[in-house]
Amino acid sequence: MDGTQMSCECGFLQGIIEGTSAPVVILDRHLRHLYVNPAWCRVTGVPAATFLGRKLGEVLPDVQTPDDVLIEVLADGQPREVTLNGTTRVPSPVGRRLWRAVFHRLEVQGHVVGVCGISVEVSNLRQYLDDLENAHQRLALLDAAATRVGTTLDLQATCAELADFLAPALADVVGVGIVEEEFFGVPPPPPGMIRLRKMKLSAQPELQRHLRELGPDPYVDLPRGSAPRRCIDSGRPWLANLASDELLHKAVVEPEHMRLFRAAGVHSVLIVPLPTASRCVGIALMMRIGASPPFSEDDILTAQGVAARASVSIDSAHRYSREHTMTLELQRALLSEPDSPHPSVEVATRYLPSGRSVLVGGDWYDSIALPDCRTLLVMGDVMGHGFQAAVAMSQYRSVLRTVAASGMPVDAMLGEADRRAARIGLDRVATCLLVLMDPQAGTCAAATAGHLPPLVIRPNGSTGLMSLPAGPPIGTELGDYEMTTFAFEPGSVLLLYTDGLVEQRGVDIDDSVRALTTLGLSADGSLEDLLDTLLTQLTNGMCEDDIALLAARLSPGHASRPHASEVHV
Repeated sequence: MDGTQMSCECGFLQGIIEGTSAPVVILDRHLRHLYVNPAWCRVTGVPAATFLGRKLGEVLPDVQTPDDVLIEVLADGQPREVTLNGTTRVPSPVGRRLWRAVFHRLEVQGHVVGVCGISVEVSNLRQYLDDLENAHQRLALLDAAATRVGTTLDLQATCAELADFLAPALADVVGVGIVEEEFFGVPPPPPGMIRLRKMKLSAQPELQRHLRELGPDPYVDLPRGSAPRRCIDSGRPWLANLASDELLHKAVVEPEHMRLFRAAGVHSVLIVPLPTASRCVGIALMMRIGASPPFSEDDILTAQGVAARASVSIDSAHRYSREHTMTLELQRALLSEPDSPHPSVEVATRYLPSGRSVLVGGDWYDSIALPDCRTLLVMGDVMGHGFQAAVAMSQYRSVLRTVAASGMPVDAMLGEADRRAARIGLDRVATCLLVLMDPQAGTCAAATAGHLPPLVIRPNGSTGLMSLPAGPPIGTELGDYEMTTFAFEPGSVLLLYTDGLVEQRGVDIDDSVRALTTLGLSADGSLEDLLDTLLTQLTNGMCEDDIALLAARLSPGHASRPHASEVHV
């Protein structure tokens, strides 16, 4: 190859290197610049002459220097990839920039003279991957919120779950409040104000001392200029990073609370609405303190996503609370007894609504005074839950009251109730137990329509289940009920109940019913105490189905000796 050809090739290669958009640098054995192409000058904003004879860290101190890797390349001649990251004199929308470079050892006639590096900027790819990772984290947080917020239909519990989830997931202090629309027993807010009910304030343990000083007031009235009010009215989040006292006062409303939050180190506030399709049900107020960073755009988007999902649960819990209260009042009204049993019979009752059902159900009890000092005890359970079940219950109860007045035996009463329920078109069947107490004879006559057997608790402490022939539920038009008569001594207690008392997941209901005889219940003392003891032992204050209970006892001195033909239990 002659000199002219070599010169042409060198010029050709130089044209490629200087024309490429990929930065190219050549460093000597001491890692000082021998050459930089125009692309590297454009990327860094530094002229080529500034680089020559100097190391990278001397020219661009904010760019990470991979000197250790370059020394290895010089030593063994193996090419290596390195990552350069940092800031240059040219502003970048992604902040710290990122390059991937490959360095090769340069040799001339067997002598090592330095290294050559060729790089490509991957800042946008890194930003894309970071954004993707943030999106994954946001989705993971939203998925976690879906399983941890709204686990019950209890309004207070749902708001507490939201506050406890957001702190510490997105903030150091979180307060959740809902818009109050009904004002029972308290004056309404002043005109133009919206009343917010404080549901839950959650924070890290070290902040609890400050929060205890906020006071017990459960409400705050929001004027139009306040940040929470603007958030509720507009449905948009409100942000105050590194908030001034003026902005913080708009967020917390109460002046005395601002001092407490400042003392706790609050510096940034984010308020997000709790939206539904038709209205905003409340807000979540989030605060960051101390060394925690201000809220980012990702934080806002994540908080809005969590709030949007939680608001559906809060709205459902709010509606459930209102509907449950209304239906429970209806249930109590329907269960109110217009008359009382005869003085010879003592009766106590309980109704415990389910803590988890959508509404109360169709359980009912009754005690009806009949001629000749007899008292009819009724325990029934309509299939299903909710308002329709409660209405059907009232109809069954009315039918049985009417039938009881006829004076027919209890098996005939069930048969007549079955026929009448079918005639009036009741679309829900019901189990029912009738027990006719006759103090003069010292007996009880019982018949069941698919209901659980009553429990007898005797004065000597023994207990037993009354064995009754099974009959179909009323409302089926199948009829065919049988009556059993048994002796019942004064001082004994007869317990009627619905299946909510004994049903347990994974346990056969017959075994649960038999377990009633092992509870050690006493016939002594008041019937009210007996029912309280029973509920405490079996429910711990929470039940998965509605429970109705009726306990009855013959008063001493009002019973005769039983006839020999009567059945003893």
